[in-house]
Amino acid sequence: MRKFALITGASGGIGKQTAFTLAQQGWSLYLHYHSSEDGIKRLLQDLSRYDGEFIPVKADLTAGDGAETLLSQVFHVDAVIYASGRPLYGLFQDTKEHEMDEMWNLHVKSPMRILQALLPKLFNSDIGSAVIVSSIWGQTGAACEVLYSTVKGAQIALVKSLSKELARNNIRVNAVAPGAVNTDMMNSFSAEELNEISDEIPMGRMAEPVEVAQTIEFLVSPKSSYITGQVLAVNGGWYT
Repeated sequence: MRKFALITGASGGIGKQTAFTLAQQGWSLYLHYHSSEDGIKRLLQDLSRYDGEFIPVKADLTAGDGAETLLSQVFHVDAVIYASGRPLYGLFQDTKEHEMDEMWNLHVKSPMRILQALLPKLFNSDIGSAVIVSSIWGQTGAACEVLYSTVKGAQIALVKSLSKELARNNIRVNAVAPGAVNTDMMNSFSAEELNEISDEIPMGRMAEPVEVAQTIEFLVSPKSSYITGQVLAVNGGWYT
């Protein structure tokens, strides 16, 4: 029987690389996206070289009913990788209420609702697990990213508490907390700013998406069978 993983945010830098990494390991995939239809089509074409089943799933996870839209398209699943996310820069005093609602839905309510609804399917799997892609800012906080840091911190609290609740059911729940990653999310920074960020990182560079994806693959594999409730920092020694 095929093993299926749901990857949300599969058209993004980390989600796309995670899809390739899992496909190479024989996984079949539900590939969630919102607006990047061209990106998901290219991903499906690139994944066609692998012997798996790859199913696109469209849903807006910033919307109140986004999780339900996604769930209506998912059937058998053995692993959930929640890689959806977006940053929000600016002063906290300028943050709009609708931005709070959208960021909460995207980063907290949607993963909670998706995991809640998919638990019966994970219970029926011999390898049930979940990984949430949080952030270094969920661990340490960042000025001018207060809302983003808050929702990413909430994801970490979800992982730590839900992992304890599900441990006796042999469902593992973990997180990865990347630092600066070489994806489109960094496009808003100038070359000078990117160099300054790299200089702050002890390893002297940003992470590549494949380094985060390989960590996710480890967390859904038998190699991490006794690991749950953990937040693996993939940050090159930044803010340890």
